[in-house]
Amino acid sequence: MVWLQHFDCSTFILALKLMFHLMLVIDFEQIGDGGDGGGVVLHGVPWGERVLSIAHEALKQFGDNVKLFSFKTTPRGYVYVRLDKLLNEYGCPSMGELESYSQEYKKRLDEVGALGEIPENLALEVSSPGAERLLKIPDDLLRFIDMPMRVSYVEDVDSKCCEKEGVFNLETIEAESESCVWKLANVKENRDPASKGRPLTRKQRDWRLKLPFSGHRRVLLYLEY
Repeated sequence: MVWLQHFDCSTFILALKLMFHLMLVIDFEQIGDGGDGGGVVLHGVPWGERVLSIAHEALKQFGDNVKLFSFKTTPRGYVYVRLDKLLNEYGCPSMGELESYSQEYKKRLDEVGALGEIPENLALEVSSPGAERLLKIPDDLLRFIDMPMRVSYVEDVDSKCCEKEGVFNLETIEAESESCVWKLANVKENRDPASKGRPLTRKQRDWRLKLPFSGHRRVLLYLEY
């Protein structure tokens, strides 16, 4: 059984916005969770490593342009794959690429399953990371440096101060101090509602926020609606 799930990066914007705000209220995925946070999670299934290796083999049709963003298996026989297209602005493969990968991967799973090396009839879902993807700090930041990001952070890591949030652009990463310098993104959310579309003020353009890597709670790509 195969499910193909794809979030087009320029379509269904309202749905994405509603989903994002629902995430704010309910919970956030975590880095390395095998889903929205990327990474590999096999849940201890004995066939997990084998189907992961097959997943990598099925990617060879794309060369180096498409990689695994996340991979997860469950004891009930589900395999969840999210693909990351490195040359796409948001990292989203096309529907055709997702379909092609899904068909090739499923064919390989069925062939190995027929040999008794893995369970037969594994349920497969292939999707993209989504346009408002969760980013790793600092690894993903330079890749998306030209794009606005929604940053949740604390200014004092050692205190119990409240978590804050803003829509920023990354100005620089300071490797020696393990910190990021952010500036306000020129998006509607940061502009005065009475400004009637005018850009940020000089004071806003000059504002900077320096945060240690550990001060970042979540960083997601931002879509303006």
